[in-house]
Amino acid sequence: MPSFAPTIVFIGGGPRSAGILERLAANKHGLFDGPLSIHVVEPYEPGSGRIWRYDQSPGLLLNSTAADVTMFTDSSVACDGPSVDGPGLAAWAAGVREGSIRDVPQLEPHLLEQLHALTPDSFPSRQLQSRYLEWFFRRAVAALSPDVTVTVHRDTATAVEHLAPGPDGGAKYRVRLASDEALEAELVVYSLGHTDSRADPESARLADFAARHGGFHASPSYTTDVDYSAIAPGQDVLVSGMGLAFVDLLVLLFEGRGGVFEDRPDGGLEYVPSGAEPRLWAGSRRGVPYHSKISSTLRGEPGGAPRYFTAAAVESLLAVHEELDFRTQLWPLIAKDAGYAYYRELFTGYPARVHGGWEEFSACLDALDWYSREREDLVAAAIPDPSLRLDLEALDRPFSGCAFADHAAVQRSVVGYTERDLKLRTNPDHSETLALFTALLRVYMELGRLVPQERLNSRSQQAVHGWWQGFFSFVDSGPPPHRLREILALHRAGLLQFLGPGMWVRPDEASGRFVAGSFQSPVVVDAAAYIEARLPSPSVTRSANPALADLHDAGWGTEQSLLTSDGPHSTGKLLVSSSHEVLAPDGGRQAGLFAVGPWTSGWGAGAFARPGTNAAPFRENDALARRLLAELSAPHPRTSHPSDSQLLSF
Repeated sequence: MPSFAPTIVFIGGGPRSAGILERLAANKHGLFDGPLSIHVVEPYEPGSGRIWRYDQSPGLLLNSTAADVTMFTDSSVACDGPSVDGPGLAAWAAGVREGSIRDVPQLEPHLLEQLHALTPDSFPSRQLQSRYLEWFFRRAVAALSPDVTVTVHRDTATAVEHLAPGPDGGAKYRVRLASDEALEAELVVYSLGHTDSRADPESARLADFAARHGGFHASPSYTTDVDYSAIAPGQDVLVSGMGLAFVDLLVLLFEGRGGVFEDRPDGGLEYVPSGAEPRLWAGSRRGVPYHSKISSTLRGEPGGAPRYFTAAAVESLLAVHEELDFRTQLWPLIAKDAGYAYYRELFTGYPARVHGGWEEFSACLDALDWYSREREDLVAAAIPDPSLRLDLEALDRPFSGCAFADHAAVQRSVVGYTERDLKLRTNPDHSETLALFTALLRVYMELGRLVPQERLNSRSQQAVHGWWQGFFSFVDSGPPPHRLREILALHRAGLLQFLGPGMWVRPDEASGRFVAGSFQSPVVVDAAAYIEARLPSPSVTRSANPALADLHDAGWGTEQSLLTSDGPHSTGKLLVSSSHEVLAPDGGRQAGLFAVGPWTSGWGAGAFARPGTNAAPFRENDALARRLLAELSAPHPRTSHPSDSQLLSF
């Protein structure tokens, strides 16, 4: 390696950074042929990072099957760089098991046992996923050309200083680490993955209340990082949120405390307690758990690309409207695509359940708006069973308009809804739910590619990052089916009670306890412990990650702000350009500083994905890698950069 080589520093070394490294290796030839030095600053194991680290409960699982996880930019990905085939998690596990993949450190005995039992349809543990991600990181580094060095620092960045431009005119940075080491770089990439936030004012108020009254409160957090040892056996605990964080909480507080689930002769599941468990009272906005993943297979005609939410349709809208509205202009197209896929499977897979043929029905559907009386009449005439008619609004808010008479009514309704969800999603005779799942997934992956975020009005940007993300997660990103069976078993054991939809919680100073109920039920309960079972909302100003918080405090970065009817509204996310450059409060691009991840204003689409889906994170990784290489190869790098006197502390 020559004495001088341009340098990139990655602040964060989780799966997103690993994916960008793989793309740097794939794209370097022809874009940047000189030597290159790369530094990765990551306090946890590179590749898995904090969220996917090995050091967490072995009972915590992925909410995706092994067949649905890959880190490789395969040939389905529409990007400028070359595709690189490689094993997804299922194929990697098979290769390790069979000996064709050898560059894997010795696995722990319980992981070896899991490896030998794993099938493509298995839901692997996060510990096994951590080993796959770490292997991918090492492979990505090994794929770089010999003139590239990669140095990993198991450390935390503490400051980024801007240096005076060198002889080539490029902006230079010094990245300071907690160990007092300093790294100089032409480019810095903030790739921090999911980060914590300090409690918002309301959560801080609740935490203070619990501390003053000897209670327990957990703010929105990554469940595995919270210490629940203060919760006593038999203690009543209020829980708000019934998504994936809730499912993780159940694993830690029940099986994690020695309880066991056993199969019953009738096919049900029974929970045998250890005696160390608390009793949970859970509710949420919807009042039901996330929909489970689907185990059926399609019977009818295979699905294809979106039919209505297409590049041509979006371009037509953009040609007429300066700004687009998600709910009135884009969502009807998405909803119609979801309905088209759902009914195609119903007509072609279960012709006895419908009147007429698919060709006739689809031709009529093509000509109608999704939100029209004519479309409703078409469906009513063709689908005799009302329970098989797709109602996306009812799917989103299953108990909308319901008033529950008493506690027992809430329990019956939530249990009935959960049992029906399991039937629809695990019964091979209801693969229309899989068609709906797949259609929404395709749109989710296409949305950021087709719709320029800057062309959405403020209300729509709120809707995309709020309602749409929540709806998609509720329908498509739920837990493995057996987790819902476990929820029902815990309920039958008397250890989990449901509060219903529209849950509210307030601290009561008179009693020193938290009080909770539902706006749709007369039931009110109180407890000394309250857990907000959801992930922290993105917030640059309240970020617990010093790199992110001080990037904002120094004035180099800013939170994304949207102008709504109620005035300016911050999304909490770091404002970045379409090419992931950090943007200053005045909108100027900070040369040499890039940021990618769920806490940025980009569309955001995770770090790994299903194979063969033209996955959005892989498209973004490729574009960012090519941009980094182009920046380094430019003879005259852009001269706009932060003031030499400014300092970023983090």
